[in-house]
Amino acid sequence: MLALALGLREQGRLWLCRCGTVRAWSGDIWSNENSQQLADPYSFTHLTHGVLFFWLLRWVWPRASMGARLVVATVIEVVWELAENSEAVINRYREATISLDYFGDTALNSGGDVAFCVLGFLFAWKVSGRVAALYVVASEAALAVLIRDGLILNVLMLVHPIEAIRRWQSGA
Repeated sequence: MLALALGLREQGRLWLCRCGTVRAWSGDIWSNENSQQLADPYSFTHLTHGVLFFWLLRWVWPRASMGARLVVATVIEVVWELAENSEAVINRYREATISLDYFGDTALNSGGDVAFCVLGFLFAWKVSGRVAALYVVASEAALAVLIRDGLILNVLMLVHPIEAIRRWQSGA
């Protein structure tokens, strides 16, 4: 987490929201506090990261201890947070997704994202595969309905933008 905070600071990210307020939750993805507070609707996608990393690491490293897999999952998430907050990826979000005013996460939000990933990993470890899969499907469906986005849509639009989806996401 220290490496994440220092890396984000090196990239010019703020520690806290420039609004001057620290909140546990920011529910409006169109507000200037999205990706600035501890948690937001995208935090659910980071829970999904944890579930997916649990499944992936159980498959590719079956003999490793749960602790070792958790460390690797956490490192992957930290690397993702640093990459996601690079100027190149921020500019790609602005160009290709509904995140036109996105200017990167605060260190607080990125730390929260890593914590949600860890929680998702631990959740997948403790519940059956069916329950974890149900969470992933329900989360994606709920985010699609509530904010017109989610992990799958976010990655799709980042990698291969589709104009019809962008219009739907913007409410058009």
